[in-house]
Amino acid sequence: MTSISQSNTVVNGQSVETARSLRKLYFTRAAFSVIWVILIALFAKTSMGIASVLLIIYPAWDVVGTFLDIRANHSSPSKTPQYVNAVISSITTIAVGIALQKGVPEALIVFGTWAIGTGLIQLILGLRRRKFLGGQWPMIISGAQSIIGGTSFIILAHDPTKGITSLAGYAAFGAFYYLLAAFSLSKTVKQAASA
Repeated sequence: MTSISQSNTVVNGQSVETARSLRKLYFTRAAFSVIWVILIALFAKTSMGIASVLLIIYPAWDVVGTFLDIRANHSSPSKTPQYVNAVISSITTIAVGIALQKGVPEALIVFGTWAIGTGLIQLILGLRRRKFLGGQWPMIISGAQSIIGGTSFIILAHDPTKGITSLAGYAAFGAFYYLLAAFSLSKTVKQAASA
């Protein structure tokens, strides 16, 4: 076996392992988002206390998900976007807790700002990973949609007809895109395994 073919085998092996790890993570993130949407729908209008806790949990979970992403994608040379995302989500978790003391509109503004920042990072990561792993178009679209969604949260934060339940659609779309990405990575794994 030549050194070139050995190198290709290592790259393919790393790609398959990374794709498998990310696929598992994407399924987990989708499941979390679905559960969160259900809980928000149940408690947003009946228990502000539980809804507030759920608002704080969402960006906190993103911190956990980001570190799981870093671990799954250990062969990536640059993890700077993920570390930036973890810092932004950590700050957002604290900021949402503080903003909720003032009211839901303030929390929605914080949430919107966070969605814009993390959406941009997700868009960048999806574009970078597309060449290496394939199956990233759902993450690219999700990142762009997160930027748009975050902007709308900020614009509509003081609309009395909006509220915490408006975030449910955002999280539901996130779950949908994580599922699409997981299924796309399944194709990558199968194609690489059969090569």
